[in-house]
Formats: sequence, structure tokens, C-alpha cells
Amino acid sequence: MKKIFLPLVMSGCAMIAACSPETPTEKNNFDDVYASITPEKIAPPLKTLASDEFEGRLPTTEGERKTLDYLTKEFKRMGLKPGNGDSYLQEVALMEITADPNMTMTIGDNEFIYKTDMVASSKREQSVVSLEDSELVFVGYGVNAPEYGWNDYEGLDVTGKTVVILVNDPGFENPESGKFQGTTMTYYGRWSYKYEEASRQGAAGAIIVHETAPASYGWSVVANSWSGPQYGLVSPDKGASRVAVEGWLTLEAATKVFADAGLDFSAEKAKAMQGPYSKALGQSMTVTVNNTFKASKSYNVLATLPGSEKPDEHVIYTSHWDHLGKDESLEGDQIYNGAHDNATGTAAALVMAEAFTQLTPAPKRSVSFLIVTAEEQGLLGSKYYADNPVIPLNKTVANINMDAMNVLGKTKDVAVIGMGKSDLEQELTVAAQRQGRVLAQEDRPEAGYYYRSDHFSFAKAGVPALYAKGGKEPFDEATAKYRKHMKVVVTGCYHQVCDKFRDGWDLSGISQDTQLLMEVGYMVANKEAWPTWSESSEFQRP
Repeated sequence: MKKIFLPLVMSGCAMIAACSPETPTEKNNFDDVYASITPEKIAPPLKTLASDEFEGRLPTTEGERKTLDYLTKEFKRMGLKPGNGDSYLQEVALMEITADPNMTMTIGDNEFIYKTDMVASSKREQSVVSLEDSELVFVGYGVNAPEYGWNDYEGLDVTGKTVVILVNDPGFENPESGKFQGTTMTYYGRWSYKYEEASRQGAAGAIIVHETAPASYGWSVVANSWSGPQYGLVSPDKGASRVAVEGWLTLEAATKVFADAGLDFSAEKAKAMQGPYSKALGQSMTVTVNNTFKASKSYNVLATLPGSEKPDEHVIYTSHWDHLGKDESLEGDQIYNGAHDNATGTAAALVMAEAFTQLTPAPKRSVSFLIVTAEEQGLLGSKYYADNPVIPLNKTVANINMDAMNVLGKTKDVAVIGMGKSDLEQELTVAAQRQGRVLAQEDRPEAGYYYRSDHFSFAKAGVPALYAKGGKEPFDEATAKYRKHMKVVVTGCYHQVCDKFRDGWDLSGISQDTQLLMEVGYMVANKEAWPTWSESSEFQRP
């Protein structure tokens, strides 16, 4: 991983650390509270949240009820105030839609099988959603980005048609071209954007071609995440503004479709990388999605430690409590426990929240903890909050996110996801210096992780948002040995039933990062100036 030392930033932060009353000093008990954040404190809530008793924490299930009860009980015990009036909960209106898995997708002479070759669903509140002989049009990356001079839909009328779209964005496999941000994914590379843009263009259906490297996850993640109950926020038009069918095809299936059209998939993809591109495939798709749907309610959890001088201004920490629930069609283990994703971040939030309550004096600004629902369904809980903020966004100083924290032991570096987007990295540098660590760019910027967790909802609303976690350089030789072994154990467990709490986990990396992010928030809560976005960031306050 390439290190970025940012000497000018370091120099300014060093001065802040040396002489500013906004950082920890010997006049308060910050150092003792900081040291109290240990692996031993993180283990119990992590183990509880990831237990079979919580049933994989799927929204609107018994697993949610148990999770909410546990979180509110813990915040109340700590003495944090309810963040939403007299309640710790914010209701989130969801629409739960479940597609009947007994479906096939026919394209030409090919009949593709659900979860084996394809997945398809609909966000429309209709019992039956059908596309009959919908004409297929390849639209390259499906991007309409004026700032990059790129529009795959230019001069194209896709009304009533189904668009076939490449995953990621044009810079990923052609970084030397100078297009977009090279291998660093932009929001245009996210699947959520591609469906949104296809909807704006009037398409009837949108199918993304899965490839493991540009998607950054394997087909099994798609099959597991896009099957079963799917959630969306309740919309006034009952989903009518969305494409009728959203789906994915495996690379093998897509290659067959292109071959039947007399085209080579790789060659067409190469053309799409060079510039805006579209091509009628001369094929049509038929698929019927039989839906069951119901309005449901889930909940964000919000707890606040009031500030001592500016209680109306807030630093908000986020994590998501939800995961994928259970799949009773599986043999053997049926529970997606979601230990790493994201019982780790939620446990860290609980331990950090209790640490903040022990500070004397309390931070000048309020510190709030927002534990959101339905992240796994497309950041729905945080999106709902950003659209319906309990704490006004113009009083929200910053957001700091904790998701899938480091279970591989302490590190010498701090991976900054979306490095360079805001000056919150100044405080992060100071906090890292205390631990003898340096900032580094995330290991795989091409995966677009900055757009894949709940801080993104705040960023889109203009609130400076930080997402950072343990890097990849182990703290010492013993950690390196453990890390090598544990990587073998946990590899392939993302969104799988094997994402379980393990007694052999070294949680020192989580406690290290929890201390780090607590100090960042503490500094922001006490300093006079608000953090700002960098000029090069695509986000700015309104």
C-alpha cells in the first residue's frame, strides 16, 4: 500500500496537537478514558450482536426487535440521552418486496436460472411485473457524467427497452486513459447509480453484467444479497419511477447473449472503455417477477451525549446494526450472523459511547451515535435519516463511520477510504501520530468503498464524512503471523453464513481504531472551526 505522509498537513496538525486546547491535555481525563477502550470491552457486545439468538439481524424480524432492545438498553445504562425527543428510535418506513425464486429469464434461445445465471427483482409495488420480448441494448457503463464529458445514453432512446450495463466505471480497467479517477471507483461505478440512471432514461429493465474484479465481490455475494426479501424506502409513486426489472447476469451468461448477437463480449467491453458507447444487441428478454410485498417499519437508533457548551451542534458517529437474517432453504447453518459486517462497528460504537460519557469535562459539542437499519439493502436507514434528519444537517458538524472493523490485529497504518476528500484527515493524522501510525490510501480504491457505507448518505447531503480503519501493515511479527492465518479463515465469508464471531479473533485492531476515531471526534467536538470538504471533492455543503 502506498503511503501518503502529507507533510504540510502533518506540520499543521503537529502545531494543533502541541498548543491547542481543542486536543486532549493533562487537565482532563482523556488519556485514562482512551486507555479504557480495550479488546476485552469490545468482545462482549460483539459476541452478543453476532450470536444466533439475534438471527442475523434482518430488518423487520424478531432479530431486529432483539437488536433494538439490546442497543436501547445499553445506551440507557450508559446515561446517553434519547436522540429523538424522548425516544432512542427513529421509525424508517420500508417497503419489503420478495420475488418468487421460481423464475427464469429467457434471452433468445437461452433460459437462465435464478441465482445460478441471473438474479432479477422489482422495486415496484405490483404482484406481477413482466417484461415480454424487451429489446436489449448494451449501454457500456451506463454512465451520464457531464463533468467527465461522458454520456453512454447520448442520442439513445431506451424507452421500454432493457439496458445491459458493465459494472464499475470506465477508469477501472483503463487507468492510463486519464478517464474518471483511474482505478479509484467513482459513484458512477456503483450498481445503485446504474439502476437510478437507467430509470431516469426511461428504460423498462436494467441488467448489470457481473465480473468479480471490477465488482470487487464474487457472484455468490450477488446471489445472496439480491435474493430473498428486498427493502426500499416507501415512495409516493409506489416505485413507478424505477425500471420495472433490476437484475444481474453472470459473465458466462452475458457472454452467451453477446455471442448469439454475433458479438464478442470482450471486444464490445473494450470499445465501451474508450468512450461513450452503445449497441443494439438484436436480442430480447422475457422475465416475470412475482412479488409479495408489504409495508413495514424498521428503526434507526439515536443516542446523544449533550455538549457542555454547544449542545445544538453535533458530531455524529454511524454504524449499521442490520445484516442478512437467515435462509431456511440452506442445509446446516442458516444464519448470516454478520459478525464482521457489522457487529464489529456496532460493538465499537457502544464501547466508544460509554467512553465519551466518562470524560470530564464533557466535549463542547454534542456527540451522537446513530446506529442505522437497512444498510445492506442500499444504505436505506442512513438515507432516510439524511432525508429526515433528527439533528438539522446545518448543525451536524461531521460524520464518522464505523463499518466492518479490523479483526486482523493492530496495524502501523490507517487506511483512509476516499482519501483527500475532507480536512477531517488533519484530526485523523494527529490521532494516528499518538499511536505511531501513518495514513495510507485504502488498499482497493477501485472497489468504491466510500460509496458503500452509511457515511455516504451524509456526504451526499454535504456533511463532511470520514471513513477510516486499520490498514494492512501488521504491528509486529506476531500480528503478521496471526494475520496470515486469519485471512485464510475469513476469506470468502463476506455476506456468507461463515461470518461468525470467532474466539480466536485478535480484537486489538478494533480497539486501536476505536481509540483513534474517538480522538478524532473529540477534537472536532472541541475545536472552534468546522471541518470542510477539500476543493477537489465532489461533495460540498449547500
